Amino acid sequence: MKLDLYGSKFFYTNVAQKTWEDIPLIKPPKTTRIPDIVTIEQANQIFSATSKLSYRVFFFTIYSLGLRLAEGIKLTIGDIDSANMRVHIRDAKGNKDRLAPLREKTLHVLRNFWKIHRHPSLLFPNRKRGLKNAHLIDSPLDRGGIQTAIKAVVQQIGLKKISCNSLRHSYAIHLLEAGVDLIELQKILGHVSLLTTAMEIYAQKGPVFS
Repeated sequence: MKLDLYGSKFFYTNVAQKTWEDIPLIKPPKTTRIPDIVTIEQANQIFSATSKLSYRVFFFTIYSLGLRLAEGIKLTIGDIDSANMRVHIRDAKGNKDRLAPLREKTLHVLRNFWKIHRHPSLLFPNRKRGLKNAHLIDSPLDRGGIQTAIKAVVQQIGLKKISCNSLRHSYAIHLLEAGVDLIELQKILGHVSLLTTAMEIYAQKGPVFS
């Protein structure tokens, strides 16, 4: 491409005797792909096939709360409001907080998990010293370890292109199918624009305003 550009410039300036003005090349925008989704049955398969308890509880939590991977990692005990059955998601995308509805089953799973590791603040402490010594750790689950774990699990059960973000998008689809409207879904997912929510649902499910 550079050779063609130099050849054109030579012809334009030396043969045509015209002034050449360099025009900066415009880079094409990066392609953003929406992840594949799973059915409720496939989501349960993922949870059941995850042998490490920390990862199994983590996958279930981000699915049942509709969280991004980073949001799940940062969850603390203080974020769980069992009195009002909601979870405080702090410093989410765009540095904004939001409240996510807390299911009874999710609360039960998180409580049982905490009884094992008993970390004073983190819901998902790092696994490097095991669950019995997790209360001595000052860092949350490793992002790379989580991604490696879900990749191994989905390969094991024969699914493709499923990530932690897929669980979040699947949750959104399942809520929509259960009758939750787009405005409420926008709040739960933490989207700034309703259009973002609608476009993500459209890409996965088809028209939502028909």
